[in-house]
Amino acid sequence: MTKFAAAYIRVSTDDQLEFSLDAQIKALKDYAKRNDMIILNEHIYADEGISGKRADKRPAFMKMIATSKKKPRPFDVILVHKFDRFARSREDSVVYKSMLKRESGIRVISITEQIEDDKFSVILEAMLEAMAEYYSLNLSDEVKKGMTEKATRGELQANPSFGYRAENNQLVIVEEEAKYVRFIFEKFANQEMNMRQLARYLNDLGVRTHRGCKFENRTIEYILNNPTYISVLRWNPSGKFTRKYNHKDIIFAKSTHEPIISQELWDKTQELLKMRKELYSARQHESVKIRYWSQGLVKCGDCGKALCISTVQYYQCNGYAKGTCKRSHCIKIETLERIVCEELKNVFENEIEINVVPKKTSSLSNEYEMLKKDLSRIDDKLKRIKEAYKNGIDSLKEYKEGKESLDEERKILNDKMNHLKTKVNEEDEQGIYKRIKNVYELLTDDEIPLDVKYKTAHFLINKIVFYKDTKTVEIEYK
Repeated sequence: MTKFAAAYIRVSTDDQLEFSLDAQIKALKDYAKRNDMIILNEHIYADEGISGKRADKRPAFMKMIATSKKKPRPFDVILVHKFDRFARSREDSVVYKSMLKRESGIRVISITEQIEDDKFSVILEAMLEAMAEYYSLNLSDEVKKGMTEKATRGELQANPSFGYRAENNQLVIVEEEAKYVRFIFEKFANQEMNMRQLARYLNDLGVRTHRGCKFENRTIEYILNNPTYISVLRWNPSGKFTRKYNHKDIIFAKSTHEPIISQELWDKTQELLKMRKELYSARQHESVKIRYWSQGLVKCGDCGKALCISTVQYYQCNGYAKGTCKRSHCIKIETLERIVCEELKNVFENEIEINVVPKKTSSLSNEYEMLKKDLSRIDDKLKRIKEAYKNGIDSLKEYKEGKESLDEERKILNDKMNHLKTKVNEEDEQGIYKRIKNVYELLTDDEIPLDVKYKTAHFLINKIVFYKDTKTVEIEYK
């Protein structure tokens, strides 16, 4: 009886003639012809340049699995050159083969590893898959050993850093880029420009990274922490990118390429970076919390990036903060939300009844303790910006602006704490129902919980675009 078959081909980047795309297709078609099977062109699935990735990372494989679930089933078997072409992970192999057999009655057949359809074949197939996985893991270990050895010898293993190009596996200075690297180090080390100012300056000149991207704060930070510029190559054996530039597992080795900056300038820069990290690290990883219902909706009219909370009462373009957007889009949050509410009042003028049931909230004492912790964090921030000013990291203007913002935030917290002290809890354990007539009333009612306002705004609005030059707001509804 003639059967319909699907052909699955996986070609690794290091495969030679035996496992090339054409070689596998030819072998699979020959096998199908000898065994009275038909392979339609639409059921030939090939993943090229993929070295044993998990199944869900192989698009053609996942398309084949999705197709196999159709009714009636489009093919009876799946042909592969070897079982390790189907999956090198035993976990993937077991999951997908079981699913194919259970849900669609489809078998996976290796045309070069003939296995009878009996109970002993289960053991044999498992052994073949285990051997393939062992080979893959062992090869990975051997490759890693070789790369580690190259790293300890200071040999190039990555794309050249900005300021260099690769020539015969050796870094060669690109003077047109190197002059900007020197500029970055000198201006930062002498405290003439910070990371954001440097990014914006280079973007204004039209300078781009090797990937053709604009410079951001983090791009400048990476350059300032890159020892390549003093003829030292850095390699992470885990293969993962991390901003822990001096992690204990990272290998540093002296290389033979020409440095772009002096050791003295490098040391001066690292000392300043270390000082900044000690001052600012505590506030860099604060968890994001919802403070305004418009949060996450407002976009910059120039670059399209999100407007984020820059101080306690203002939004600022995230692109401008990182140096990629030229125009400041600072706007008071209260003003923006008032403008949007007035527009919503006109758009949603029909009265609709909304029942708002507040979630159970924590006790007043817990809320009061949370406010005390927030107040304590503000005190810590004040100490850090004062130290930054004393050490010459921040200017007097930056110190004053930071202090004014924190003082304002402290005042708001103190007012809330005083209000809690005198507030009488009139709500019972189940909460209360509040009847709202329209969206405007909901967003402007102080008694409505912030999470309800936030969800309502995000349900109705796709984005709010703020144009600084014309001082206008454009609302895009869902």
